[in-house]
Amino acid sequence: MSIDFSKPSVARMYDYFLGGSDNYAVDREACEALLRMAPSTRELSLINRAFLVRAVRYLAGQHGVRRFIDIGSGLPTSPNVHEVAQEVDPRARVVYVDSDPIVLAHAGAMLARNPETTAVINADMRDRDALFGHEAVGRLLSGGEPVAVLLVSVLHCLKDEDDPWGLVRDVVNRLPRGSFLVVSQLASKDPQLRQEISDFMQQSTGDWGRVRSFDEVARYFEGLTLLEAEAPVEVSTWNPDTELGPRQAQQEWIELGGVARIG
Repeated sequence: MSIDFSKPSVARMYDYFLGGSDNYAVDREACEALLRMAPSTRELSLINRAFLVRAVRYLAGQHGVRRFIDIGSGLPTSPNVHEVAQEVDPRARVVYVDSDPIVLAHAGAMLARNPETTAVINADMRDRDALFGHEAVGRLLSGGEPVAVLLVSVLHCLKDEDDPWGLVRDVVNRLPRGSFLVVSQLASKDPQLRQEISDFMQQSTGDWGRVRSFDEVARYFEGLTLLEAEAPVEVSTWNPDTELGPRQAQQEWIELGGVARIG
């Protein structure tokens, strides 16, 4: 698959906001334009990454999860999911899933040294039959042990016609009983801002769905048992482990999410 360096990439923009180096001028220009629309976006990105790390550590440490599927994993950013999980148990297994060719190249090179416990697969999250039919995912699901699926800051890349709520339900239905779901999604209470940012990202990257309302994010968790919260929350407030760290000066948009038990 060829890489189009003439357009910004959502994965590379996220990398830039996290302080990474795997991005290009076109990505940085798009990020600066986005910051003019939503000045708290850099802090929002850092907050979301910290939420991912806390959720993985929580599930591995307090719920004994040893198998993780990170769907829409993005460019590798330390600490990675496998590094956090394997601090708890070196035998923890992680499958990273993405369809961005530059993500696959970077992640594959990073994980080549540890093929027994980590894998990177090329799959479109909209094609769940192909994703769950991959041998690496099949190995992870074998034996019926609980699995944690991570859909962190990725569902806003799906258009409404892709039915992200149906996608989440289908993923949940494919997991062993006692598994877990981790979701965060860009959300705003301001309908005009939701539309403006969604239009900008769609025009810039072409790989975008929609910033959604709080009620729309809550639908991802219907029928599931939320942990450490009674409803989806701004993710810096989910099971915080410190009072330090980035905070948004304003919350024109946020990452809204949570962690839920399945069954």
